[in-house]
Amino acid sequence: MLSRVADSLYWMSRYLERAEHTARLIDVDLQLRLDQSPEAGAGRWLRLLEASQVPPPEDGKIDAATLTQVLTLERGNPSSILSCVAAARENLRQVREQCSTEMWEQLNRLYLQVNSTTASEAWLLNTYAFFRAVQEGAHLFQGVTDSTMSHGEGWQYIRLGRFVERTEALARLIGTHFGQLPHTLDQAVESEEYLEWVGLLKSCAAFEAYCKTYTAELRPLRVAEFLLLNPEFPHSMRFSVDRVHAALIAIGELTERKAEQPVRLAGRLCATLSFSQIEEIMASGANGYVDSVRWQCAQAHTAIHQVYFDYSVESALVS
Repeated sequence: MLSRVADSLYWMSRYLERAEHTARLIDVDLQLRLDQSPEAGAGRWLRLLEASQVPPPEDGKIDAATLTQVLTLERGNPSSILSCVAAARENLRQVREQCSTEMWEQLNRLYLQVNSTTASEAWLLNTYAFFRAVQEGAHLFQGVTDSTMSHGEGWQYIRLGRFVERTEALARLIGTHFGQLPHTLDQAVESEEYLEWVGLLKSCAAFEAYCKTYTAELRPLRVAEFLLLNPEFPHSMRFSVDRVHAALIAIGELTERKAEQPVRLAGRLCATLSFSQIEEIMASGANGYVDSVRWQCAQAHTAIHQVYFDYSVESALVS
């Protein structure tokens, strides 16, 4: 497969995963505001911007309408939902022959729906339907891709991009929340604090899965263990890193290229998450641990780019 094609499939998947993640964050935030006073939820706006890697406004004024506009329809923000869906569509358009007709139609349908949305008062009153449509559109694209595309090299690059993006997004989100941990990590949280932890779990699509694994009683230590170390939940960091490692191994076998560096970096990250104990992580500092995961994930992305997307002719001949 040409490096240009692999690069487009990888970034198409990353952009679509980013759009779905952002839609879920805003959707959860707006739902929580129905049960909170404006003062109680004010700090969550800053955490939402930080998790989305968007700088706060220069004047320091943040409200629900402004925040939603910047993260949703702002064309100047490369991480907005509109920008991400447009970038995903453009990447797939460039390699149209590599995907199925159903994949292209679904992504094009999602793009047209997002692109036709305007920041009018009518839209602000119907944000729930919009964000659910973005999430369901991204999920449908993943399902169509798995059902209609051969699970060869191209499919592996799509899977790789999805889980690299998910790992980084989860690390940013968890890091922003764990910066204000309570002193008693193994005690159930209550009142306003309870809603904040519900929001974190729902932002990771994990609330119901957490309740089935434990109970509706939220303890920060259990939440951290579930989101960081659970090997079975699709939006845990360990699950995502395991899929990155598996995709890299499969790509290495399919391309017959010597790609020890990306596989080694992903394998080291897998081992870090597989053999860590949540008590040790929290004792040494959850923020430092999450930052370490982010750094290792960034290193793996750099290695992927150098080996598969931006390599020299000489290195390709040697491998």
